[in-house]
Amino acid sequence: MGYEGQYIRYSYGYNPSDERDRLQGPTFKILPGLDPSLQDLALSMLQMATHHSALEMFVNVQSRQEFGIVNHALCAAIRKFLNDYLVMVAQLETQFLTNETFTLHLLHVHTLPTSQMMSQLYALASDLLKRNALLDDESEEESDGAEDYDNIIENLKRGGDLVPGNMTGKKICKGGVVIDLITKRLESMSGDPAARSLLTSLLRDASRPYMAMLNEWLHHGEIKDPHSEFLVKEQKSMRRDMLEQDYTDDYWERRYMIQKQNIPPQLEGVKDKVLLAGKYLNVVRECGGVDISKVTQDLPTSFDDPRFLDNVNNAYAYANESLMELLITTHALPARLRSLKHYFFLDPSDYFTYFMELSASELRKPFKSVNAVKLQSLLDLVLHQPGSIVYLDPFKEDVHVEMNEVSLIKMLQRVVNITGIEPGESLQPASNQPIENDKNAVGFTSLQLDYKVPFPVSLVISRKTVWRYQALFRYLLSLKYLESQLSTVWQTHNTGIVWSHKSSTRRLEAFKRRVWTLRARMVVFVQQVLYFCTLEVIEPNWHSLMSSLKARDGSSGGSGKPDRTVDELMQDHVDFLDTCLKGCMLTNGKLIKIHSKLMQTCTVFAEYANWLSRNLEKADSDLLGPFKPPNMSAKQWARFQAEQTTRAAKSQRSSNDSSLSGQDEESRISNLFEIISKWETNFSRHLQILLDALNHYAATETVVLLSLCARLATANQGTEYAGLRSEEDGAS
Repeated sequence: MGYEGQYIRYSYGYNPSDERDRLQGPTFKILPGLDPSLQDLALSMLQMATHHSALEMFVNVQSRQEFGIVNHALCAAIRKFLNDYLVMVAQLETQFLTNETFTLHLLHVHTLPTSQMMSQLYALASDLLKRNALLDDESEEESDGAEDYDNIIENLKRGGDLVPGNMTGKKICKGGVVIDLITKRLESMSGDPAARSLLTSLLRDASRPYMAMLNEWLHHGEIKDPHSEFLVKEQKSMRRDMLEQDYTDDYWERRYMIQKQNIPPQLEGVKDKVLLAGKYLNVVRECGGVDISKVTQDLPTSFDDPRFLDNVNNAYAYANESLMELLITTHALPARLRSLKHYFFLDPSDYFTYFMELSASELRKPFKSVNAVKLQSLLDLVLHQPGSIVYLDPFKEDVHVEMNEVSLIKMLQRVVNITGIEPGESLQPASNQPIENDKNAVGFTSLQLDYKVPFPVSLVISRKTVWRYQALFRYLLSLKYLESQLSTVWQTHNTGIVWSHKSSTRRLEAFKRRVWTLRARMVVFVQQVLYFCTLEVIEPNWHSLMSSLKARDGSSGGSGKPDRTVDELMQDHVDFLDTCLKGCMLTNGKLIKIHSKLMQTCTVFAEYANWLSRNLEKADSDLLGPFKPPNMSAKQWARFQAEQTTRAAKSQRSSNDSSLSGQDEESRISNLFEIISKWETNFSRHLQILLDALNHYAATETVVLLSLCARLATANQGTEYAGLRSEEDGAS
């Protein structure tokens, strides 16, 4: 039992008051004079006393609160063996007192099995103490600094101490690490039947509280882990309301995380299933509770139970099915996604065209003068207009108008610069990066929609995915708005007298045709890009996303294939948006830059249409005099004169313009030709650079761009830029 006697004393190096010495166990010395053979026999049996004393101390130390319930269960199991050991000592003492033939050799024979047992327990205890750095050998494993940091922050948020308990700065070996240690020892000693039986018994007892935590997590979605020893850790600081502002999906990714150091070997292969099963159930529980009646009551309580893996797989399948049912049926996820498509992809754009017409006067104002409340009321008015598809949408109240002063191009370039080719991963600009607002921003360029999504649908339609929808919406809106501007120019060219009457100056007629041709090329460019983005990128990807949702519904009909997981569904949704962004050329810095230059050229052309009309009128000698030109009908002349009377300073301008010399008229016409040449060159050159870039990226990254390349090539036909360009042109 480890007490000193008359002939057997502690070694000089042992200090009974030192905790480290007592954990290692006392070493004994026998007084000189004993027969050498008996001395060897006694020394071999004294190992049991060392082991017993060390194990007693080990049980006391490892039973402290901070070592966790797995250690507590292990200590309880070791106490049973220590109790059996004391029973054996009492029986041996009885033999010694009553049996005259009881000798030292007989004593040795009787203690051999127990000696082996104590030796195994002592070796296991030493391993654990070394991992806890309570013995001389420090653990070779370096602690995970990030994990420690998270634990300390989490502890401080709960109002705890900086370092719990008296284990200042030491990594405590508990939970899954203890089970891992016993399991590895069991594998290494599998050839010894007695050791295998002992370690199997210890593993079974020590893993019971861990299995209780596992079953609670698998079947109820709750973590009852006061000592942070379970393989899943909950960050209590992550709250559901964070989903409103969470641009990085921290709530879903970081609220529940796997603690790598606490994974028992038995769970290594199914750790992801364990994590997801509890996460899914947790969401279901928060949204109305889990149906406990379906949960099996007879659950495995140890890792050696043959039903152990079936329990994990069944719990995972049930949790996944429950959350899928909640999302798809109860919270109508497909209808939500269709609703997002209506608003952000302008799927039925009739309501939006009506909204743009109603709010045109407001959206033409500079960004700071736009009344967002008025726009919201106009949008509500349009959405509640009977006869439109969106009128039947049950989620139309969740759509809101927002104004974003940062232009779409700058917003995309900032994200691409931060995250590379895949946008959306880091949606907030870096703190050291200046936010440059667009000084020329008007309502049309700043308009974007926002969409409020309730929990738990917000797990799939998170802020990160809404941002992607907004980027696509702003891009489609910019194309639609530019198309409407060019349509207005087309109307001006068809109805304006300046453009529609045949001038007697042949050079002016040639100028008009060049302007009409350039406008038509720009319309082709905008319409082909819009057609490509909607019908060749968004629509096919949308159908594949919807079919994956339908496939999930059909797969539960006994086809033998496992149901899709909610995480796969979330990833499918993000992949769908990323594919759309990539197909629409919004994830490539070079394509964004070229595209913005083309859009800018078209926009400036549309904005200067009236200026061109005024200058054309000044350059056309037919329209300067008070008499009707020979090529103009009386009706056209009457309308032209009516327009003239409505302009300010008519008489002064007329008198000034009528005195123009022929040379002035020639210079004006030459000036007009010079302006249109610059526009033509600018548009053609940038379009060719875009075509070359599309050819390159279609061959290396996104093959779908090849279709757009073929379509846009028609807008450059008949110009000097048609066909492949030389390298210096491409570089410029």
